[in-house]
Amino acid sequence: MSTDGAKSAAQHLEDPANNDWLQRHVAGVEELDSIEGTKTGKFPWLVSITAAIGGMLFGYDTGIISAAQLYIGTDLSGHVLSASEKELITSITSGGAFFGAIFAGATADRYGRKIAIYVGCALFTIGAILQACSFTLEQMTVGRLVVGLGVGSAAMIVPMYIAEVSPAKYRGRMIGLDNMSITGGQLVSYGIGAGFAHVTGGWRYMVGGGAIPALFLAAMLPFCPESPRQLIFHNKPDEAAAVIRRIFPNGTEQQVANKVAHITMHVEEAKNTNRGKSQWWVLKQLYVVPANFHALVSACGLMAVSQLGGFNALMYYSPLLFSLVGFSNPVAVGTVIAGTNFIFTWVNMMLVDRAGRRRILLCTVPFMALFLVMAAICFHFIRINHDLSLQAGTAPGGAAIAVLVTMVLYVGFYSSGIGNTAWLSSEFFPMEVRAMGTMMMTMTCWGSNVIVASTFLTQMENTTPSGTFGFYAAICALGSVGIYFCYPEVKGMTLEDIREVFNHGFGVQKARHMQKHMKEMRGAEAEPELGNKV
Repeated sequence: MSTDGAKSAAQHLEDPANNDWLQRHVAGVEELDSIEGTKTGKFPWLVSITAAIGGMLFGYDTGIISAAQLYIGTDLSGHVLSASEKELITSITSGGAFFGAIFAGATADRYGRKIAIYVGCALFTIGAILQACSFTLEQMTVGRLVVGLGVGSAAMIVPMYIAEVSPAKYRGRMIGLDNMSITGGQLVSYGIGAGFAHVTGGWRYMVGGGAIPALFLAAMLPFCPESPRQLIFHNKPDEAAAVIRRIFPNGTEQQVANKVAHITMHVEEAKNTNRGKSQWWVLKQLYVVPANFHALVSACGLMAVSQLGGFNALMYYSPLLFSLVGFSNPVAVGTVIAGTNFIFTWVNMMLVDRAGRRRILLCTVPFMALFLVMAAICFHFIRINHDLSLQAGTAPGGAAIAVLVTMVLYVGFYSSGIGNTAWLSSEFFPMEVRAMGTMMMTMTCWGSNVIVASTFLTQMENTTPSGTFGFYAAICALGSVGIYFCYPEVKGMTLEDIREVFNHGFGVQKARHMQKHMKEMRGAEAEPELGNKV
């Protein structure tokens, strides 16, 4: 369907006089996608779980530094790391991830999704070895940079790959597996950090351990197929049909052929749009085509709020933060945060395809702001010096316990909402700009991440902990307003159908109407089945 055709369809959809045309049009699309209504097998779940190991690498390598930097001591350059040096080896990974996302986005369409994942595995392995063998700050920085390139590649390509091999009705949960792996990797990193805390040179085992899951993922990838959309994009429809049969084992041959035809229609449209054009031209289409720009603002805006709202300050610095308020075993306390993050990621995965993305966000982000405000108030009653040292004689009291409780509640709402839902937004982009759109979304993630990682300790010194957490609360409050007006509900829609939403501004109302129609259609299909049973 061309762009003009899509606009014509949209005009028909809003004209009550063309109700017969509407029914025929919808019926035609639903016939092509009827295989989506059949029962799926284990195959797409196994593929998603395997790809999600890339998320575990992402989580482990971003989380392990928070424990490692407590025990590096004077092993790098012969002196204890300063606050700025700690910010450097923490934030350089986010900087590398920014450029890793660019690389993955620039090559994802040309070489396929799997190649970028293989490259990410190599980068994770090399970076882990470089860190473990470091004896200077410069060597450690290079190792963290290489790992960052891998993190950016995995963060960009894995959710997009999973989205393209997932049935529409399970897409949210399958991408949620990647998010669970990220939080699981962070939790494992805290456990490894605690386990090697009292081992001489234990921090080297901590950072070097990131090579193990990278090698395992590389060994498992040959058993995973390329996505059907990429196979069709590279003129391999028979291979795409074989993959679709494995994703939908209960579909008929006609349904498989119809699904291939539906994907081919949109892939050909994407090819015709981009044929003979440079990647720079494709990137510009995210900004000059209104529907693409609306999708970009929704996806990148949500991602920016998820990062600038302060969560990664906890992931990177929670041991330092909890030692600051007086806890004697800050790594163990930080593990409580990582465990909460993991558990509530599972909650999000179970709800996202049932309750929907938008509803979850509107029910969680305002509470993030609330608990950040409460944390800011609690910090006011803890005696902290300007250099972020605890005043002499201060022990964990009620205020310190209250900080921990508010942080646990904040993380619970973050992980069950925006922390995972933000990564689903790759589904917003049409095929012709999906790689570039996901790249921009991932660059937004890591650009925002760099800001938080490189300024948190300095901001704490200059504006006090209360001011810092109050600032994060304001971002979450503004994010709630943006979600209400600019983030549509797309649960249960195929990737090919989502593009229609953003032809109507940010599509909040349009998506609501489409969801209502989908619900009515499901009800109409259920009535004959009920009648047959009776």
